[in-house]
Amino acid sequence: MHAGPPVPPARGAGDIPVHERHPCPTVGSQAAVENRVPMVTEEVAREALLSFVSSKCCYGRAAAGDLVIQKLKQQTLCRYRLETFTESRISEWTFQPFTNQSVDGPQRGTSPRLWDIRVQVPPMFQEDMRKFQVPHSSLVKGCHKCRGRGRYKCSGCHGAGMVRCPSCSGAKRKAKQSRRCQMCSGSGRRRCSTCSGRGNKTCATCKGEKKLLHFIQLVIVWKNSLFEFVSEHRLNCPGELLAKAKGESLFKDESTMRQTIELIPLTEVHYWYQGRTYVYYIYGTDHRVYVADYPEQYCCGCTII
Repeated sequence: MHAGPPVPPARGAGDIPVHERHPCPTVGSQAAVENRVPMVTEEVAREALLSFVSSKCCYGRAAAGDLVIQKLKQQTLCRYRLETFTESRISEWTFQPFTNQSVDGPQRGTSPRLWDIRVQVPPMFQEDMRKFQVPHSSLVKGCHKCRGRGRYKCSGCHGAGMVRCPSCSGAKRKAKQSRRCQMCSGSGRRRCSTCSGRGNKTCATCKGEKKLLHFIQLVIVWKNSLFEFVSEHRLNCPGELLAKAKGESLFKDESTMRQTIELIPLTEVHYWYQGRTYVYYIYGTDHRVYVADYPEQYCCGCTII
């Protein structure tokens, strides 16, 4: 008599295995993250504005030097970026002049499927576009442009090699002048500049070879797609500036995708100047400045960036 299957041991509710628990961020850990980005002091705020004003021809320095800073509202934002590296393949018929080179046609085998063709892949997250000739897809045909002649009649002179003189319009003499035209030496015609007097031109499609090598071309495009998200903030600084701001790296992971998290400092500076209150913003670890309304402007309003 065979024994039945083993019965699993009884477990209490506390014995049930669970995934490893990770502690949730605490207020202290959040503060530690934000402390990685230095706080903007009044001195730093003033120097950032002075540097910005000095770079603008229509902004006066007096306001930046004499203003009274009333309040600094500071916030640390998170910018998340996800880069996805993709490869796409398409095929298309194309041609080139046939110069009696070897023809890799269907008689040598069946053309492989597009995704079966092995190629050298560029480094990850580096965009590129390359073209390859698909094996066993070539065939030779007469040139459709010149109908296999290698040359075609010049459209400038219609094959004559000569055109009417532009100076005398073919009259051999200029109007109201008895002398013969010096440009055409009195012949009324000049050599065609389009074909250099030959009356025909080398076919630009087949380069005079009369035949074309047609083949299927594989076009591969490697593209880096970017998804970006900046955490919500309550300050009136344009989001497009924060998307480009320089930040402090907090996390980076790179494999088939690349993910980064950066801390972006943002400071709203309230200041007083000549009886009015104004605001400007300092963003990024390199203290870039955004000014929506500067009190000392000498020309049509420039809004920084």
